[in-house]
Amino acid sequence: MTLYGDLDVSVIDELPPGRKPIQTIHQFDNRRASLYASIRKQIEEGRQIYIVYPLIKESEKMDIKNLEEGYELICAEFPDCRVSKVHGKMKPVEKDAEMQRFVSGETQIMVATTVIEVGVNVPNASVMVIENAERFGLSQLHQLRGRVGRGADQSYCILVTTYKLTEETRKRLEIMVQTNDGFEIAEADLKLRGPGDLEGTQQSGVAFDLKIADIARDGQLLQYVREVASRIVDEDPAGTRPENAILWQQLQALRKTNINWAAIS
Repeated sequence: MTLYGDLDVSVIDELPPGRKPIQTIHQFDNRRASLYASIRKQIEEGRQIYIVYPLIKESEKMDIKNLEEGYELICAEFPDCRVSKVHGKMKPVEKDAEMQRFVSGETQIMVATTVIEVGVNVPNASVMVIENAERFGLSQLHQLRGRVGRGADQSYCILVTTYKLTEETRKRLEIMVQTNDGFEIAEADLKLRGPGDLEGTQQSGVAFDLKIADIARDGQLLQYVREVASRIVDEDPAGTRPENAILWQQLQALRKTNINWAAIS
């Protein structure tokens, strides 16, 4: 808001009418029998399932689940169900055809990569299983979770991981389990990853040293200060009021130098 103060911001902090908060569960990958039993129950009740993998094919460098093997496993585990498969290397016509099969209810399970994280609306889908959830960031996990819970039925997001997790990864998963609030998740993500470089290309970490302010903590304060500054400019555009003299003097002084953006706090 400090950099782009001329933009309007709309805050949507409520679910659409009739929707229930999604229940998010962290589950280790040695409990597949329980996981598949839960999926089977949802299918028997007429619901549909997403299962998301971080990779399309097996990688020699990373020991994580992949879609191709996962698809074969799911087909074998649920022989009475029809399964769709969608990933980024498919031709658009093929992807659209598979998506339409799932949307129409022809298939009960959608095995996919993150290509489904936006733009997919299937109110009958009630379960989102994310394999190797430790490989995804908070924003991506939240986007994927948003593919379910779009109908009136209770929906679930199951984050499947190995036992070997870093402390930061555990914190990410705990946040996902504790809240569905996108604002809380975005704030937590900012605290964990850092804001990056406002003037450069660094997208995480702390590339500058604010003297007082904390971007994650002080968002409302920055918004308030911007509104005060805007009001002063509107009421005293020429800078002639005595009570604003020191502000205009400081602004003129800053214009004579290269501005250190870290000093804005």
